[in-house]
Amino acid sequence: MNFWETITGSDLTREWKAFEARAAVLPNDFRAAWDEIKTHLSPYSDFTGRNLMPILDGALGLLEESAADGQTIYQVVGDDIEAFSAALAGGEGARSYRDRWREQLNRNVARKLDRLGG
Repeated sequence: MNFWETITGSDLTREWKAFEARAAVLPNDFRAAWDEIKTHLSPYSDFTGRNLMPILDGALGLLEESAADGQTIYQVVGDDIEAFSAALAGGEGARSYRDRWREQLNRNVARKLDRLGG
């Protein structure tokens, strides 16, 4: 990846299109699960979404292999896709962008209060 691709995000666009092409050949129930997984993983993204690419690649690979093996989507992800996605992102309690922003805000407020009080 060169500097220009990093700045413009064209590498992400290319990867995203490759993911969607792979997902297009999945059975309907697996494709629906893929869409839900993407939705539930989005809060765990950083500003660019670059941190989710390896996770999405692994999840899509799991769906592809499972579909090829003839498993049902429920055997793969269970009946709670949101919990499955949270586990992919780092388990229960994984930090989302809201958590990071909340921590940053708390640090900034604490810093301002220290300046006012001391």
